[in-house]
Amino acid sequence: MIDLNLIDKSWTLFLDRDGVINHEKKADYIRNWEEFAFYDGVLEALELLNDKFGVIVMVTNQKGVGKGLMTVDDLNRIHTNMLSTINGKNGRVDKIYYCSDLEDDSPNRKPNAGMAFQAKKDFPSIDFSKSMMVGNKISDMKFGRNAGINTVFVATTNPDTEHPHPTVDFRFDDLLAFAKALTKS
Repeated sequence: MIDLNLIDKSWTLFLDRDGVINHEKKADYIRNWEEFAFYDGVLEALELLNDKFGVIVMVTNQKGVGKGLMTVDDLNRIHTNMLSTINGKNGRVDKIYYCSDLEDDSPNRKPNAGMAFQAKKDFPSIDFSKSMMVGNKISDMKFGRNAGINTVFVATTNPDTEHPHPTVDFRFDDLLAFAKALTKS
């Protein structure tokens, strides 16, 4: 396990969206901006993380688009408003990668690592061994493992997930707890 004191601007942060940044809908999808709600503390966390990481990207599975329950325009509107709010609070997400594929074996669908490789292509400075993936599901942790990225499990929606777990390097209650732990180090 890495020492959190080693994290500096040469590191990259990968973030899941639903269940980490915003409230997740059980067995459904956030289909429009009106359904999107940030978790308490997320905007503060993103401001703190902005100062710690050189690159911050979001990687999110969005089957709702693939199922036709929402459009790419709906998703883009959610992301545009989300980024505007984050930027307005001194936070930052440099780019959002999403996978709307329905097939679980799609190379870009987490836990497969395709979105990590897309990010590396766009940001050549990314070193997966100097990256962290924050997610609320074991599939997020497997995504991290599949790309050689350190993993941070936040227990926002799945607090009963066993710990220790072989795919989890760090566990926190939520994104703010992780951000505060980094800024204390």
